[in-house]
Amino acid sequence: QVQLVESGGGLVQAGGSLRLSCTASGIILHINKVKWYRQAPGKQRELVADVTTGSSANYADSVKGRFTISQDNAKKTAYLQMNSLKHEEAAVYYCDGDLTAAQNIGITRNKYWGQGTQVTVSS
Repeated sequence: QVQLVESGGGLVQAGGSLRLSCTASGIILHINKVKWYRQAPGKQRELVADVTTGSSANYADSVKGRFTISQDNAKKTAYLQMNSLKHEEAAVYYCDGDLTAAQNIGITRNKYWGQGTQVTVSS
């Protein structure tokens, strides 16, 4: 089965940087699209960045120039490099992978979510 696991979150001072990782387990045949979301308590879930394989990346206006989304197909891992973090960007960050995978039922294409990684930004 396919699972996504986020890692790399933690405590960082405002202005600091973190690199989040999202690693997929299972037999992944193709990474079609990756999205990074974040959700803070009392706030709506926000799309931070996304990238479609073979195309350009997109970013929320608030993070343009500071965040970078990337992926390593061989490692089955997506990344979100976050620089110059702001206090208000503390949240749980989630990855959403649109993946083609080989499973017991055959070759499937589905979206998978990780359980998130907590990012805390101190002032």
